[in-house]
Amino acid sequence: MRFFSAQSTAGTVSGGVAEIAAQIESCGFGTPDFVALHFGVGLDAAELHDAARSSLGVTALHGGSSCLGIMGAAGVDIGGAGLGAFAIWDAKGSFGTSSVDLGDNAEAAAQRAGLAALEHAGRPGEIPEMVWITVAPGCEEQVIAGLRSVVGADTLIVGGSSADNDVSGKWAQFGPDALHSNGLVITVLFPSVPVASVYQSGYAPTGASGVVTRVEGRRVFEIDNRPASEVLHDWSGGAVSLADEEPHSILAEATLWPLGRVTRQVAGVPFHLLAHPAVAHTDGAIDLFASVFEGDRLWQMQGSADSLVARAGRVAAQSRQNAGNQISGALVVYCGGCMLAVRDRMEEVSAGIKAELGDIPWLGVFTFGEQGAPAGDVAKHGNLMISCTVFSADDV
Repeated sequence: MRFFSAQSTAGTVSGGVAEIAAQIESCGFGTPDFVALHFGVGLDAAELHDAARSSLGVTALHGGSSCLGIMGAAGVDIGGAGLGAFAIWDAKGSFGTSSVDLGDNAEAAAQRAGLAALEHAGRPGEIPEMVWITVAPGCEEQVIAGLRSVVGADTLIVGGSSADNDVSGKWAQFGPDALHSNGLVITVLFPSVPVASVYQSGYAPTGASGVVTRVEGRRVFEIDNRPASEVLHDWSGGAVSLADEEPHSILAEATLWPLGRVTRQVAGVPFHLLAHPAVAHTDGAIDLFASVFEGDRLWQMQGSADSLVARAGRVAAQSRQNAGNQISGALVVYCGGCMLAVRDRMEEVSAGIKAELGDIPWLGVFTFGEQGAPAGDVAKHGNLMISCTVFSADDV
């Protein structure tokens, strides 16, 4: 089994795809069995999709946009038009990719995509080792539910919600056959080596908490029967502002002040799955980038630039240790909001990951929602999270 990561700083689709294709070809392994291609929205997604299909020749082609760019073994490229690829050759494995528009029933769409990906892999009715996912933001929980109905509750589902640079909806997803703006692309992987994945955040609870008493979808109206925006404003010591005469974005303010739900205890320590507050409304409601439900207890979480910088390396170290320390490739998901908060320190983030993974191919994407499996739990959707998924070396 072989892995390779390639990056291009060409800044154009034609130049970038040509560089990626040349780097992959230089490996001398022939056409890859799987390629994940992630990119900044400074590159035209339709043009990139066409160029990648014609130049790379891979049938399991998985594409998704990433906030500002990508990072990988060759460093960080967040100038807006970064392009990176992660390629796998595995004669003993199987890989299948499919994409769909989410439409008005994301759960059913995910079921269709899962079944089609298994057919593409030549493994219908089987359970893959993992599923790599790129999805448009908005209904990730339904997508995970749909995929679970196909691959089972315990299968590792890991990846991220596609992103743009400013939450204006310019994100894109593509599979071998189609490009989407509100879609889902999944790859089912049956690699010939074991996989290990760690999914965490760089935040800690402040001690303040309350119960959701009114919510509709991802809009929380009340916590402890008080307007949710007032509660968040108080808990954060005023760091997260209130709406004035118009709704306004609180994404940047809330990046270090998200809300968390305890999903399980790990060695007696609670695991908090995070939800990122996005918009404060004049009626006191707040919009989140993840779903919560009436009766959920929300905890005020707090992070710092230092914690966001250090956590990625720790997640990489734990994933390597869980794989027995001998690894040959890795896929990293780092929240786009976290990246924007520590943008001037992303070289430190990348260096910390590289120090723990060693000299192996890896690719990192910056997402507007993260999917992964907390320790001892099934796959979840959260915000402001980090995951590292590693492939064991052949001799492990």
